[in-house]
Amino acid sequence: MPGRKHAALLLLLVPLFLCAASPEETHRSSLKDYLGKTVNFVLLFGGLGFLLAKPLRAFLEARATGLKATMEDAETSRRDAEARLAAIRRRLDGLEQEVDQVKKDGELDGRQDRERILEQARREAEKLTVFAGQEIRHEGQEASRELRAYAAGLAVSLARARIEDRLTPELHSRLIDESIGDIGKLHEKSYSG
Repeated sequence: MPGRKHAALLLLLVPLFLCAASPEETHRSSLKDYLGKTVNFVLLFGGLGFLLAKPLRAFLEARATGLKATMEDAETSRRDAEARLAAIRRRLDGLEQEVDQVKKDGELDGRQDRERILEQARREAEKLTVFAGQEIRHEGQEASRELRAYAAGLAVSLARARIEDRLTPELHSRLIDESIGDIGKLHEKSYSG
């Protein structure tokens, strides 16, 4: 580091020696002019380099550290993305199997539901058959009663018509007299006994 300080001091003093020209020399040579500009350039940018070396180095190191961290983060993100992609591919492969399994389960459930519905329909049909048989028997019994009542009414009507055809006024008077005589005999028996 001390060598750098001496070099910087020497670079600062060189222009003083170059500018110290004799008064007789009013005319500058082009070589001196070129050397002066070169020394000024070296001094200016050398001084700037000397002054800005540490901050520039610190900036570049910080920038390099930041870029390295960014690259590491990008690498980590890339690995995570690849892992997620692999997981998604595995899930997609498994998804086809799941779809096939769901189809099979659906078909099995459909068959079971169909069998259950058919069994339930068979039981309902048996119930309806039993109910229809009971209803038919009940209707048959009701029709039989109505038929008997109708037949009895018809028999009474026919009997009345026959009796009215056979019953002449003389027969009618005689039957009444016999009925009154039978009642009188019954009455006598009940008072004598």
